[in-house]
Amino acid sequence: MNARIGVSKPLLVIAAGGTGGHMFPAQALAEEMLKRGWRVRLSTDERGAHYAGAFPDEVERQVVSAGTFARGGLSRLAAPFQILAGAVTAVLRMARERPACVAGFGGYPAFPAMTAAWILRRPRLIHEANGVLGRVNELFARRVDRVACGIWPTELPSGAEAVHTGNPVRASILEVVGAPYPPEGEAPNLLIFGGSQGASILSRVAPAAVALLPEALRARLTVAHQARPTDHDAASVVYDEAGVKAEILPFFDDMPQRLTRADLVIARSGASSVADIAVVGRPSILIPLAIAKRDEQTANARGLVEAGAAVMMPERDLNPGALAAEIQAILENPERAAGMASAALAQGRPDATQRLADLVEALGKTPAG
Repeated sequence: MNARIGVSKPLLVIAAGGTGGHMFPAQALAEEMLKRGWRVRLSTDERGAHYAGAFPDEVERQVVSAGTFARGGLSRLAAPFQILAGAVTAVLRMARERPACVAGFGGYPAFPAMTAAWILRRPRLIHEANGVLGRVNELFARRVDRVACGIWPTELPSGAEAVHTGNPVRASILEVVGAPYPPEGEAPNLLIFGGSQGASILSRVAPAAVALLPEALRARLTVAHQARPTDHDAASVVYDEAGVKAEILPFFDDMPQRLTRADLVIARSGASSVADIAVVGRPSILIPLAIAKRDEQTANARGLVEAGAAVMMPERDLNPGALAAEIQAILENPERAAGMASAALAQGRPDATQRLADLVEALGKTPAG
């Protein structure tokens, strides 16, 4: 009896690659669809399966063959054959099970299931976390029923049917959505963090910028700075010599609380960082990662910048003097800072997971084609 009930549930196939940027929103959707009574299967490759440990146990795993063109040598030559083999396997299984919807989140491991969904004309969508489509999502953007955009606006090819769902954020962040601004306490608090590729330049420039602030501001300022262990000592010396109280850690495991205490955030503009800053509602100085191949972090920052919620500083313009001027201009103008916080909050999508799940359910009710 239970087996028949399970089979009668609509099936969502989630196709995702192995990076956190692909897997986190995929996991959020999986959790929500399970709550709504759907069956969920994750289609990924062996590498992606290692990143799927946080997915609920109820999510079925299907490991498919999927190479990548990002590597050189024999791996690059073998990639087309691996992807073709994965696609054939996906077509055969999908033809039997006829999922109600297939959702792709990017990465080469998503290719086989998305190809099968296109061939079999199953209802399908892709979710793009960044403001520029990744390679696989770009390929399928005009071959799916909807493109769910985490960042708005997102650069899309003509003919793509797009909707702004936003990027799902962690449950711990949802607990502090719209935290009051300014934060409690008289001392202005500066929060600085960057991803693994971006922390070093922030650790070199940000402390030096803080040291250039007027003495009266430095005396009141507190800094929470995420820095690599190799950058810790040098940053600490600069803050100490400037007379600034600074807490420097390699990782913040209490980021939601850090955001609620922040009067100003200095950060890279990764998709999840932008989403977190927006839903909490904090003014920010965003520094896009210059080496990003598609300059997606510039696109990610654009919505907050155009809304008046953030200042964007390209790396080529990043120096202690310029950064100090931006910090001072915001922290010494409470009305501007509060306006930026309000504008950020207006850009946030705390219900992104629900919007994405609603889209899946709507497509799941439409005739395949």
